[in-house]
Amino acid sequence: MRRIRDAVVFLALSFSLAAVAAGAPADVPGADAKATAPAPAVVPKPADATGAAPATGPASNPAPSPASDSAPSPTSAPAPATDTGATAAAKSAASTQVQALDARIQDLKGDVLTLNRDLLVLEEELLFPASTQVAVFVSLDVGKLFALDSVQVRLDDKEVANYLYTPAEVLALQRGGVQRLYLGNLRSGPHQIVAFFTGKGPHDRDYKRGATVQFDKSADPKYIELRIRDSSGRIQPEFDVRVWQ
Repeated sequence: MRRIRDAVVFLALSFSLAAVAAGAPADVPGADAKATAPAPAVVPKPADATGAAPATGPASNPAPSPASDSAPSPTSAPAPATDTGATAAAKSAASTQVQALDARIQDLKGDVLTLNRDLLVLEEELLFPASTQVAVFVSLDVGKLFALDSVQVRLDDKEVANYLYTPAEVLALQRGGVQRLYLGNLRSGPHQIVAFFTGKGPHDRDYKRGATVQFDKSADPKYIELRIRDSSGRIQPEFDVRVWQ
């Protein structure tokens, strides 16, 4: 019996050595009969471009953050600011300053207009002294029988004014306005003025009339008025030249 057991052990060792040499697991008598497969060898993967080795474990998505973290937290709207006593006082002071500044601007505008008027009067006195000054004015009385278009003035056979009127200017003359048509210098002595009026007469006909007058220029300024009047008796417009001393 002992010999048989020794032979069996010898044979088992021989088979074990042969299995080890061949790379296959050997069956050892008395051991568990289950065959175990060799574990697969783990081969490291090359690192990526950033130099970090990839994870060997299964890829998993990062755990989502709780809903309370991802959801925007509601912000409470700021309470409307209320005007305090200091703010109301500052606004009242600013409004007072603005009103005072506007009043000063209006005063300055009035001063500028007054100064401009005085400068114009002084300029006229310098350019047209009283000893040689002559002024020609145009007036229109009613004007229903004559629609004025233009006026030409000749002084001592020299044209000194030729004016073309707009409808608005004619309307101003019909309402009582007076236009200064010419302002110049004239030496003392006898002179002649001739005025030509052009427009539309009765029955919408072209109308052109003239008026002339002789006058003497003295050391005082001379004012001449060219008047256009309606003659109800003749149903015709009348043109007159009047010299004011």
